[in-house]
Amino acid sequence: MNREAKINPFVIIRLVIGTIFVVSGFEKAITPYQNFQYVIQAYRLFPEFAEPLIAQIFPWIELLTGIFLILGLWLRWALTVSGLMLAGFLTIVGQALIRGLPIGECGCFGSLISLPLYGVFTMDTILMTGTVLAYKNLAKTSRWAIDGRSNE
Repeated sequence: MNREAKINPFVIIRLVIGTIFVVSGFEKAITPYQNFQYVIQAYRLFPEFAEPLIAQIFPWIELLTGIFLILGLWLRWALTVSGLMLAGFLTIVGQALIRGLPIGECGCFGSLISLPLYGVFTMDTILMTGTVLAYKNLAKTSRWAIDGRSNE
C-alpha cells in the first residue's frame, strides 16, 4: 500500500467533529430559536437578555465551523473555534452536573438525539481531545483540504 492511500486519522477526526457540528447546528438552525433558548435557560448560566441572541447566533457558528472542518477551509481557525466551543460545552455541562441541575438531556442535537449530561460530557471530552490532536498535527489534518493549507 502506498503512503497516499493510507488512512489518515487526523483527517478522520476532522471529518467526524465537523459532521457532528453540522448535524447539531443544522437541527438547531432550522427549528424555531425559542426551542434552543429553552434549553439554554435550563442551564441557568446566562443572563436572560442574552439567551435569545445566543439561541439565534450559536447554531450558525456551529454549522459554519462544521462545514469548514469537513471541507478543510481555514483549518487553524476552524479548529480553534471548535476547541473554544467544546471548552464552553464542557464548562456549561460540567457546572450543570456539579450543581445537580434537573436537566434530563443536553439539547445538543435539538430533537434529533437525546443525550444525558454525563454522556454529553464524555462525548465532548473525546471531541476536545480529537480537536487538540488535530490542531497539534495541523499539517496532517489538512490533507484533502479544499484550500490545501493549514496556516489560515
